[in-house]
Amino acid sequence: MSLTVRVIAPDRTVWDAPAQEVILPSTTGQLGILPGHAPLLSALDTGVLRVRSDKEWLSIAVLGGFAEVENNEVTVLVNAAERGDKIDLEEARAAFSQADERLKSVKEDDRQGKFQATQAYRRARARLQAAGGLVSV
Repeated sequence: MSLTVRVIAPDRTVWDAPAQEVILPSTTGQLGILPGHAPLLSALDTGVLRVRSDKEWLSIAVLGGFAEVENNEVTVLVNAAERGDKIDLEEARAAFSQADERLKSVKEDDRQGKFQATQAYRRARARLQAAGGLVSV
């Protein structure tokens, strides 16, 4: 038995294929989904969604959204997504480093700047992790 997994962003379908397992970056932590999982609706955080298909793991950087699990179908609607195997690792590493420096340089009383820098940092970290880069926190 397998799952049908669809990851859909506003501009395209990022993944639409059978899988044996999915790990979702929910807002309350990671959720593992296997065939036969109970129906579920969950908000997703910015992070890395992992799909196991044909004994291989694929990482997808997602930028928030929702996931619905029902009848061995996992439908993931996200604001944006990018497959890890399509991300240039060195570019992702450089973007993460820039986002990290930006976050560190924001003044403590600049609430909007802090929020924007934090969001950019989280996006850059998810892209780097999906591309296979290690992030030390």
